[in-house]
Amino acid sequence: MEIERKWMVTGWPEGLPEVEVYRMDQGYLCVRPTVRIRREALQGGATAHVLCFKGAPDPAGLAREEIETEITPDLFARLERLIGKPLIVKERRSYALPGGLTLEVNDVDPGQPTHFMYAEVEYPTLAIAQSWDPAATGLGQYLCDECTGQPGASMGEYWVQTRGE
Repeated sequence: MEIERKWMVTGWPEGLPEVEVYRMDQGYLCVRPTVRIRREALQGGATAHVLCFKGAPDPAGLAREEIETEITPDLFARLERLIGKPLIVKERRSYALPGGLTLEVNDVDPGQPTHFMYAEVEYPTLAIAQSWDPAATGLGQYLCDECTGQPGASMGEYWVQTRGE
């Protein structure tokens, strides 16, 4: 189960310890339900190729079933050709938060007219997700534009808007 909240942001956060940086390329075989491929290259580390299935979100948009499995580079390349559209390019930087949480900030399609940035935090429980206050960690101004559960705020919707179904 994936439990997360999401915010639209501008720029990278300041004053937080950076944990890791990934370059990602992702594309969608379908968005309802979500079936996605992603190549995740950890800066200074390994590259993973992942096939992901996501179920429909709960009414609040906080939780949904997510199944991820690593696939071979060859299968990834075959699925990418099957998609036949340019993949979304992302840079993701992860930052340590108090309480063992992680802030993931994504820079999507940099240099493109559709470029934007968003941040998300995954939580171990719904109760923690619902009660977590960005201001308590000094992020109140940075995480002020929450889009959790809002129509059109998913990466799948961005895919449809910029690449078509």
